Amino acid sequence: MRTLRRYLASEVAAATALVFAALLMLFAFFDLVEQIKDLGRGGYQLRHIVIHVLLSVANHVYELFPIAALIGTLFALAQLVAGSEYTVMRVSGVSLTRMVAMLGAVGVVFAALTFLFGEFIGPPAEQLAQRLRSQAITGLVAQEFRSGLWIKDGASFINVLEVLPDSTLKGVKIYEFDAEHRLRTISFAKRGDYQSDRRWLLKDVVQTTFEDNRARVKNINQGSWQSVLDPALLSVLLVKPEQMSAWNLYSYAQHLKENRQKALRYEIALWSKVMYPLAVLVMMLLALPFAYFQRRQGGVGAKIFTGIMLGLAFHFLNRLFAHLGLLNDWPAPLSAILPTLIFLSIAMAMIWWQERR
Repeated sequence: MRTLRRYLASEVAAATALVFAALLMLFAFFDLVEQIKDLGRGGYQLRHIVIHVLLSVANHVYELFPIAALIGTLFALAQLVAGSEYTVMRVSGVSLTRMVAMLGAVGVVFAALTFLFGEFIGPPAEQLAQRLRSQAITGLVAQEFRSGLWIKDGASFINVLEVLPDSTLKGVKIYEFDAEHRLRTISFAKRGDYQSDRRWLLKDVVQTTFEDNRARVKNINQGSWQSVLDPALLSVLLVKPEQMSAWNLYSYAQHLKENRQKALRYEIALWSKVMYPLAVLVMMLLALPFAYFQRRQGGVGAKIFTGIMLGLAFHFLNRLFAHLGLLNDWPAPLSAILPTLIFLSIAMAMIWWQERR
């Protein structure tokens, strides 16, 4: 039995690695096409694009693991069926429970790798890729702290407490320094709306000016502010919740709660991070019923196509329930767990149906 377990594990692992290689090359090509349009913008050169694409691979590994595991397991089992090896296994006394256990052992390793990439490798690699890109294009340096987003703009430092989905800025602080690095003005605006050509309209501004050992404060209802910031650049500088580690998501969600701010988006992303490695096991279990189909019911190509469709459906269903949960204020665990539970139910129903035949 140990020999059979190792053989099945090696077949599934080899097929999954092959699928991974194809998918990662495809997504790396898409990233290259996406980034090449900014070639020559600022100091963004070809070497920066190559580094950006390579750093983005780690995040793609995390995102694609359930799909690659599903297609790889489908391919391996289809090959075993085509060679009658699967039939020999079952006739020799390998029960369905034993087959699930053998696939589960491989799935646990895949789930651990998914967690490793999603928690420790993907997020820092993606943040480094975005930071290198923004530095090469504009020379800006940004980092997300508990106090919000910090950005260097020439001789000024900008702190934005919150960026809304429509790129509206809330809680904008602008610290302006002179050529001798002395603080000259501090401007605080409750809100900033983007106009055009990197010009912002700041509202409810309180400006403090330091001159001749005195501080002068004035209130401005609204004022125009020219900055290198624009909505496209903000989307690069900000870290998306889906690309943050589980620990950072938990810490930031707690921070929002302490400040009486809505943290549902980050809680959904956190629970999705927790459930995503388990989705690898569910996807491999979903591939098992296809081993029952004989060759006349569809070849390897048809089964792989089915696997791709199921993987895409799972991916889009995850996105759909995350947005639905956010719009309808569903509990975060429910929004994250439902897609996995749906596919687990489908897998169990298919196995039960095949066993009944």
